[in-house]
Amino acid sequence: MDPTAPRFPSRRLLIAAALAAWPAQSLAQSRRVITILGDSITAGYGLPASAALPVQLQAQLRKLGSNALVRGAGVSGDTTAGGLARVDFSVQRDTDVCLVALGGNDLLQGIDPKRTQANLDKIVARLKARKIGVVLAGLTPPPVIGRAYARDFQAVFPTVAKAQGVALYPNLLAGVAQQPRLNQRDGFHPNAQGVAVIAQGLAPVLVKALSGRRA
Repeated sequence: MDPTAPRFPSRRLLIAAALAAWPAQSLAQSRRVITILGDSITAGYGLPASAALPVQLQAQLRKLGSNALVRGAGVSGDTTAGGLARVDFSVQRDTDVCLVALGGNDLLQGIDPKRTQANLDKIVARLKARKIGVVLAGLTPPPVIGRAYARDFQAVFPTVAKAQGVALYPNLLAGVAQQPRLNQRDGFHPNAQGVAVIAQGLAPVLVKALSGRRA
């Protein structure tokens, strides 16, 4: 054999390489994707990435037997208007289910609940038009918020969920809000322990949403 001639992998090696790659490719193609469209609460404000909601939620899903990939699409300071402006590119096309967790900054800014409702309605409609499943996360206003405004704001989420026919998680901060040990010093953003509580509450809801997307 000429030692200067180019060497090519044998046919046997090529077949072996293809067979070795096949399971990994199949797993990647079959893996479900959950995208979280949210704000600083879901983006992990003040926390290391390992303690943020996407990572903790994915760990909780594993405990329930789901290998779904959780992809964060949270932007600190985002309102529902901001979410609407970016939903088409922030939620990638391989998403099976999108958790829409927006509205906290609308509340802080005193935005008219009718505007918040209109924005959420459009966000959900756009996701549905792309054949993406939706779980809408609501929020319960704190006691310091005026009673009338709090009532109107809290009603936004079930109203949108019912109109659009999507699943509702009534309160993203259930068990965490107003609990100092579960929040950072600002009293608004959850700490790592608080995020764990949120992830534990969301995981079964998202597993159910994913199961409903199976052909």
